[in-house]
Amino acid sequence: MTELSGKKVAFLLKRGVEQPELTEPWATVLSAGGEPVLVSEEPGTITALIGDWDRGDDFVVDVTLDHAKPDDYDALVLPGGTLNSDKIRTNPLAIAFVKAFMDAGKPVAPICHGPWILIEAGVVPGRRLTSTARIATDLKNAGADWVDEEVVVDGNLITSRSPRDLPAFNAALLEAVAKAG
Repeated sequence: MTELSGKKVAFLLKRGVEQPELTEPWATVLSAGGEPVLVSEEPGTITALIGDWDRGDDFVVDVTLDHAKPDDYDALVLPGGTLNSDKIRTNPLAIAFVKAFMDAGKPVAPICHGPWILIEAGVVPGRRLTSTARIATDLKNAGADWVDEEVVVDGNLITSRSPRDLPAFNAALLEAVAKAG
């Protein structure tokens, strides 16, 4: 197993996150000795969804976005969920946070609807990536080279299509974070 001791990974999300896209990468980072950190707009808890519809569990926010500093983290995970991703992409602080990771060349790992956020950050032109097919046209229109593959690694960018791709996504995430910094 890849060792992530001393590595901190920010998970940026809000209410409506797709639960397995949060919990499975989180558990993977934790089991490799890394420190996952839940970053969100507001303090308290966020409620996840399962299948964008059924209520999931509540998760405690570790740090609010206005106090989170990209320099404190080795990587960023952007779990999907239609509601989660749609709301995050309209928050200027969230977009600046994501852009800082991309500009620094740190691993950024969105899954499913998560790449929507990258469009707002202006970082998809010329990048090869995947996502849920539901936002493929949005990504193509923003200049991405969209492909329908289980996991795509393009430099510091790691993308996957859906929860069914989490094993491949988690393996690519671990490898990228282990090499970071």
